[in-house]
Amino acid sequence: MTNAPRPLNIRLRKQTRVLELDYPDAQTYSLSWEYLRVYSPSAEVRGHHKSQAVLQVGKGDVRIVDIKPVGHYALQLVFDDGHDTGLYSWDYLYRLCSQKAELWQAYLDDIAEASKSRDPDTQVVHFEP
Repeated sequence: MTNAPRPLNIRLRKQTRVLELDYPDAQTYSLSWEYLRVYSPSAEVRGHHKSQAVLQVGKGDVRIVDIKPVGHYALQLVFDDGHDTGLYSWDYLYRLCSQKAELWQAYLDDIAEASKSRDPDTQVVHFEP
């Protein structure tokens, strides 16, 4: 996606743990901090190739502690788990907004398939019947 719209307003909602983005078409999107963390565009998460992507687990309680603008093209989100290397371009943020349902379901499917948990205090162990 290129030339995605730039948000007019960005709000960090600490109580509900969402990032709200208002777009010029009067559409408002709410992205959970967990969703933003597990879909970080950083090489640490996505790898340099799709086969190098690292499934993010135990991020259900993650918090955003800072947002920094990067020029006129992106945001840097700083998370309380120390992750701060992903630059969320306007194009990438708009993709996360417009494809949220599909991307979130894909993440939930991946985490279930890997027998992992979103909860940082939970370890999932499966036994064959």
